Amino acid sequence: MGRWSGILFCLIFSITAVNAYNLYKDPTQDVETRVQDLLKRMTLAEKIGQMTQIERLVANYSVIKDYYIVRVPEFRAHLNSKCCCYRQSSEVYLLQSELQTSDVASMEFEIIISGGGSAPEPKASVDTWQNMIDHLQAGAIDTRLQIPMIYAIDAVHGHNNVYGAVINPHNIGLGCTRDPDLVNRVGAATALEVRATGISYVFAPCIAVSSFTSSSKVVACAKHYLGDGGTTMGINENNTVIDYNDLVKIHMAQYFDAIRKGVSTIMVSYSSWNGMKMHANKFLVTKVLKYQLKFQGFVISDWEGIDRITSPPDANYTFSILAGINAGIDMVMVPMNYTFFIPELTRLVKEGYINMHRINDVVTRILRVKFTMGLFEMPWADRSYSDYLGAQEHRVLAREAVRKSLVLLKNGKEENHLLPLNKNASKIIVAGSHADDIGRQCGGWTITWQGSNGTITNGTTILEGIKSTVSPNTEVIYEPYPHPGFAESKEAEYAIVVIGEPPYAETFGDNLNLTIPEEGIATIQNVCTEVKCVVILISGRPLVIEPDISLTDAFVAAWLPGSEGNGIADVIFGDYDFQGTLSHTWFKRVDQLPMNVGDIHYDPLFPFGFGLKMNVSSSR
Repeated sequence: MGRWSGILFCLIFSITAVNAYNLYKDPTQDVETRVQDLLKRMTLAEKIGQMTQIERLVANYSVIKDYYIVRVPEFRAHLNSKCCCYRQSSEVYLLQSELQTSDVASMEFEIIISGGGSAPEPKASVDTWQNMIDHLQAGAIDTRLQIPMIYAIDAVHGHNNVYGAVINPHNIGLGCTRDPDLVNRVGAATALEVRATGISYVFAPCIAVSSFTSSSKVVACAKHYLGDGGTTMGINENNTVIDYNDLVKIHMAQYFDAIRKGVSTIMVSYSSWNGMKMHANKFLVTKVLKYQLKFQGFVISDWEGIDRITSPPDANYTFSILAGINAGIDMVMVPMNYTFFIPELTRLVKEGYINMHRINDVVTRILRVKFTMGLFEMPWADRSYSDYLGAQEHRVLAREAVRKSLVLLKNGKEENHLLPLNKNASKIIVAGSHADDIGRQCGGWTITWQGSNGTITNGTTILEGIKSTVSPNTEVIYEPYPHPGFAESKEAEYAIVVIGEPPYAETFGDNLNLTIPEEGIATIQNVCTEVKCVVILISGRPLVIEPDISLTDAFVAAWLPGSEGNGIADVIFGDYDFQGTLSHTWFKRVDQLPMNVGDIHYDPLFPFGFGLKMNVSSSR
């Protein structure tokens, strides 16, 4: 009997050992094997947790580790505030009878996000960011299946949410460089700065490509799918009215390339296509993107994107969940409202409105990205990258990007060129609201969502760059808002006028006039009629510049150059020539818009691809 007891013990031990071996934790297994092994172990609640993205402000260790549905009175308050069609107490899930079951007792969130301006504290250090990430990650690891979470952030022109990071020119400027290698180097430098803070996922590019093969890379997100650049009147979240063939020809090409190069996630646009919200467009999200283009990563909503499926937003949030998930949205940004989203999605699945095949496809895609990026093996912030945030070599690179992005639109009245400027002038004027302001030259999506004026982060202003370039004997007179007669009274050799738009991001930046702000026009008129001047325009888009450009001797489109304003001085004083050419057609009047190359009546002020050099007078 003892011999049989020993055999039985060995058999039980062997079975236990086999059961204890989890394929998904074995890095020698292929990704799909690991995905399917983990998927079959997950409860519905754990799967829904993977689909749910919340904001840093409502995330903590306990929320990540053990999320329980809120009490009935609180939940009912959420129902009323969301104007949902399910309002009666009899239809509310009771905590004990329905939702606090074994399959929802542990709710692990897939992803945490820092929205625009969301940081652990003002001017947070690298250590502070890393500690926050690791604290939240500890909550994810301390769960039944130990599935790590991904932390996401917008890094659209550098690690722009983080104080002290290098801020690069916005995409419109990078496009003017016509230098793919430079743009690739800028992206790689940004990835290193993101990794320095312990973050592994960025909501960028918009749109370009990126992939990950090591801990020095980050998960990329191509956005915003599809047609958000062609909305009526250019208004954010508006309707793109276009037939399918032209939609593909104009707006889809970037996604062909992104998917071919391995982009892992794609964000859906707030906008509509011919009246249908993209967040509810099953044809474009599922049939085209996933089936026809064979995109294997996951599709993520924009911030509260499914809320906007109805008009007004949140008119029927239950319907929005149903429409969004069935359209093909895999991960849903519900930054603050997860306590409403999760139980409603759970109910829709349990009652068959959303089938489990759809849920399993969602989680397969999300886990595929996590395994591919090596997150299970490297879930924690890698402190060896700390010194990359704001690194000097990245500032040198951003300075190069600034000077290559500048577009020279005018140089001289007739053949009398003003540029390059004389470094040894005895006295010069620098005028304009944007000359000595880091916030204005960085624009929106810098430290905060909409950006702001002033010394919002580290860097070099345009004025500082000018002062460091001219002769030590040159007197530099700065006046942000010069009055008539000011320039003439100073008897300067020339003036550098730096004006432009205030910082803005989407929606708040919508502008049907596209004119230079009045203070900038006044500065041009007050200075350029009294002394030779070059105007440096800081903007996120072409603006109406007639008739004011006629008052100037030279005119430079500097876009939104970012934190390294000395790149402008590098070029206007002749250390480097202009390289940039227009990445957008520059219109004469807004009533010409939309205007594109190939239009029958193509009559721009400056055509697509225009850009002067200082040593020639013709376009490149």
